Amino acid sequence: MTTKTNSARPITGRFVLITTVCFFSVVIGVNLLMARLAIATLPGTEVDSAYSASLAYEKEIQAAHEQNARGWKVGVHLERQPDGNATLILDARDSAGAPLTGLVFSGQLERPTDRRADRPLHVVEDSRGSYRGTAQSVAPGQWDLVIQADGEGKRLFLSHNRVVLN
Repeated sequence: MTTKTNSARPITGRFVLITTVCFFSVVIGVNLLMARLAIATLPGTEVDSAYSASLAYEKEIQAAHEQNARGWKVGVHLERQPDGNATLILDARDSAGAPLTGLVFSGQLERPTDRRADRPLHVVEDSRGSYRGTAQSVAPGQWDLVIQADGEGKRLFLSHNRVVLN
């Protein structure tokens, strides 16, 4: 007759302490790593002060009413080139269909997910009522196209549009 002896180690207080410390060290280490990665990839706040933004909202509403009253028609064609540059062609007409000249158009391609990827569009007047712009190093994907026209010392036109560039 053979007898089996149980060779399993007994659970001691020291073993429980070591496994508990190792477990919480891994949990805390992963939390610290995730917090560091979250902070490093955070693009920042949308506005610095919500209160100041709410005060400016009334002015934005008034500017939108004035823009609608002008009845301008602004046609835009945006295309991404194989080299990564984007070309903007803009045609601006007043409510009667006459070309709008002498305006200072500016534009920006904004990434909806990361403000650090935003690209300015350098827009110049090409001919009567026609404007051209370019942006460098534009990645494919979704962008917000923001176009603004200034004249007479104030903003006369503002447009936000979601576009997909290939």
